[in-house]
Order: sequence, then structure tokens, then C-alpha cells
Amino acid sequence: MFSLGSTHSYYLYGSPVDMRKSFDGLCGLVRNHLDKDPSSGVVYVFLNRGRNLIKLLHWEQGGYVQYYKRLEQGTFTPPEKTQTGGPIRWPELVMMAEGILLQGYKQKKRYQNRV
Repeated sequence: MFSLGSTHSYYLYGSPVDMRKSFDGLCGLVRNHLDKDPSSGVVYVFLNRGRNLIKLLHWEQGGYVQYYKRLEQGTFTPPEKTQTGGPIRWPELVMMAEGILLQGYKQKKRYQNRV
């Protein structure tokens, strides 16, 4: 099944990546530079130097899956807090992939009924 959603964990790789890398090359970056296991279920997000290409590497049961997107205009802009890499939330990834730029946003706390 090819699907990603809010139930997954996401991690943005902080340095530009040569997009000629495929499964093995990206797994090597995760293992050697992040000291993480690429088959852990975390979705790893990679951008090229021009930030017009994005790749997502994800382990699913039975093998790796790569998602790849190229922009014809504009660039992908990661959230401010993850410019140098780190965990990224699903809504932030979706906004980045769709070209929505939010700077300095804060998520409001939801009202909870007290019983």
C-alpha cells in the first residue's frame, strides 16, 4: 500500500542531497550521517540544493518506497525550526510540499471540556 499520513513520523535531512541517489544511497545517508535505522518506519525527507526537488524514503512491509516530486516553478521551503534538519510534523510537510509558507506560526491549543 502506498500511503503516508499523520500517523507516521517524519525527519527532514538538513543538508542538500544529490537527487541521483536512490534507495541505497539515501539509506546510507540515514545510517552514516543521522545514525538512524532507515527501516525503522520513520519517513526521511530530502531536498536538493535548489530546493525544487524533494524525495521521501519510507520503509513499508516488504521493502522501501520512494516518493519524488519536482517543482516546475518555485521552491520547497522547510519550516523555520527545521532549516538545519530534524523532526517535522505531517501538517508542516504537507504545507511545504504544497508551497504554503508559514513563518512564525503557532498552533493554538484546542479547548477541552473538563468533566
